[in-house]
Amino acid sequence: MPVRTSKDLTQALNKGQIEPVYFLFGPETYLRDEAARLIADQAMSGTLLREFNDSTFNLTSDDARDAIAAAEQLPMMSQRRIVRIKNLSKLKEADEEVLLNYVNRPVETSVVIFITEDIDKRKKLARLLLAGAAFEFQPLKLSELQAWIRSYLKGLTAEIEPQALQRILETVTSDLHTLANELNKLAAAALPSGRITTELVESLVGRSREHMNWELSDHILSRNRRGALKTLKDLLDDGVEPLLLIGLIAGTYRRMALAKALLSQGASPAEIFSEVRMPPFKQRDYLAMLNRVDSEGLARTIRRVAQTDLAIKTSKGTPRMQVEMLVCELMS
Repeated sequence: MPVRTSKDLTQALNKGQIEPVYFLFGPETYLRDEAARLIADQAMSGTLLREFNDSTFNLTSDDARDAIAAAEQLPMMSQRRIVRIKNLSKLKEADEEVLLNYVNRPVETSVVIFITEDIDKRKKLARLLLAGAAFEFQPLKLSELQAWIRSYLKGLTAEIEPQALQRILETVTSDLHTLANELNKLAAAALPSGRITTELVESLVGRSREHMNWELSDHILSRNRRGALKTLKDLLDDGVEPLLLIGLIAGTYRRMALAKALLSQGASPAEIFSEVRMPPFKQRDYLAMLNRVDSEGLARTIRRVAQTDLAIKTSKGTPRMQVEMLVCELMS
């Protein structure tokens, strides 16, 4: 059976179709968690003692045998029991057979939900899960992200102006957990009209650390001197510590060096962006940039950033002047 999407899952649940075993995988944690919640809500509909029939196990710390033991228990005053098993990538090889045996013969009164970011698809367990009720959750593309924001706000009885929507995409990280929190704040502040304006976004939405990184780095990498210095000034005026900005810039170039190394080794875009997180709508431009830069130049840049970090820590010049000099030099 081909891997399906969250839309397929919603349609099946709306029809009352509940599987004994689910496999939810992919890097988009918010959508994965939401899918697991929808499955559990549907499976436990009408249950009064849900807390006694809902268990979660994390294979980074829990034993796979304990998870299966919970799945094999009869539910307490309920039609079904829910068991979530997270982080299959941490599964010990010796425990794989335990999960294989269960998936081949699941208990009818339990719904087991396997949740993981990734898994070695060569393993027997992965192949078996992918052949069943498997649903993949990838980061949303720009058009999908816009539609998701509108849909989320509709559920909050709010709407957003086109320019305000664009400003959110520019200001907030594409991580849906963070985005949902910001949208909740905006929807509450927009009452009673429920209309979110650009002015409201500007006044309420804070810049995430990830966004600070991307906005400043984008200007530096595109040699946009004016934009970089303006963004840097805004951040420093807002009280952002120069050392924090140095760390953000250093992290950007370290990730770029890692991505460049993976690209030179023939890694696929999916493999690169599983290691170097990137909003989907920036990935094509990022790959093009990687093809233009050379590894030696990246190494020199990382050394220069490290020198600035040391200069600030040893009080050679004011921190603000040091970071401004660095940004100017990186664009030269």
